[in-house]
Amino acid sequence: MPAKPLQELVDHARTHSPFYARVYRDVPRTVSHLTELPIIDQAEFWAANRWPDNQVLTAPLTDAGVYKTGGTTGAPKLSPWSRTEHADSVTAFGAGLVQAGLKPGHRVANLFCAGELYGGFLYVENALHHAPVDNVRLPVGGAASDDYIADLIASFGVHVLAGEPMKLSSVAECLVRRGESADSVELLLFGGDLLFADLRPILSRAFPKAAVSSLGYASVDAGLVAAPVPGDDVRVHEAFPHRTMVEIVDDVTGEPVTTPGVPGRVLVTNLFRTLMPIIRYPAGDRAEWLDTECRRFRLLGRSVEGARVGTVAMPTEDIRTVLIEADPDRFIAGMQMVQRRWDGRDGLILRLGYTEQPPADLSGRLIEAVYTARPLYPAEVASGAIHHLQVEWVPRSELVTNPRTGKLQQVLDERPPA
Repeated sequence: MPAKPLQELVDHARTHSPFYARVYRDVPRTVSHLTELPIIDQAEFWAANRWPDNQVLTAPLTDAGVYKTGGTTGAPKLSPWSRTEHADSVTAFGAGLVQAGLKPGHRVANLFCAGELYGGFLYVENALHHAPVDNVRLPVGGAASDDYIADLIASFGVHVLAGEPMKLSSVAECLVRRGESADSVELLLFGGDLLFADLRPILSRAFPKAAVSSLGYASVDAGLVAAPVPGDDVRVHEAFPHRTMVEIVDDVTGEPVTTPGVPGRVLVTNLFRTLMPIIRYPAGDRAEWLDTECRRFRLLGRSVEGARVGTVAMPTEDIRTVLIEADPDRFIAGMQMVQRRWDGRDGLILRLGYTEQPPADLSGRLIEAVYTARPLYPAEVASGAIHHLQVEWVPRSELVTNPRTGKLQQVLDERPPA
């Protein structure tokens, strides 16, 4: 499906979608720039995008594929794609895989999850099928055991593993535990979540000859977003030309951010997706521009991810950075925050995964590093408002993941209902 000019896309949306007709009620008939349109309110969008009585779609649901999103945070949401929209999306994404390092003849094990309307496995499988270079597709799936995958790598000479970061690290841990390394693997392609620095050591041990790259930036709800940019920083992407438009806007004002290095929320406009239009839709991520032309951007993590303990905000990416810097020997192999409440006060547990038992004094050093970076935290502890920060070490495999998608749960709120 060819990309539509912005004016045509807006006209189609407000003519055929009751939701967009309401949202654009006060928008002039002629639109020359994205900033003339309001930013979509996600809560309102998904309240209207339900079954029955859907108010977002622009046509009856007669020829489409339906994926489910939102399994990690919030209630799952259904996202339909027309046949042509899906084909166009996976074709563009498949071309992006070549930028990520896919080479002719590569044997690719697809380790993403499938079933229950989850799109990861099917989307990647279709992207590989539509990639502009020959490749051998091995549809393994996320449910396969790590030992099975390790055996397959050895017996079939697998060149590429594609999967969620936690699945890739789980296979890596299995190989290390077996005293093996997979020298045939040349490329690790991750998607569905950022691959954080705390997973790099275990991946390097198991796959010593493998480069690491993002598959690309896409989601079930926002759709196709951006292609990976080759280089050492796997967080860098750029929008697909003539397919998507990416904006970064101020967290508070919603005004466009155009200065490199200034973080903000990511908005996505999909120029060819018309059954469920995506126009200035918040992707749920934070990013910063790397150039003055606002083409290449670096992903910084989820825009709403983090814990709040009393009055202290604990953004996951900020805390992860502090912990990694305070762990030069790289014992940390994953992190999640667990919010709990006991004795009438809130507390936060940093649950840290390990593959090798850390030294006894490391927990204290990590807590002191966080307190130094977040001095309000010990001040609130001293006032009696919250509990001291705690560290809980667990085997990396015991970090809690989403049972459907395999994604790491960055924040777990185990406090009792109010």
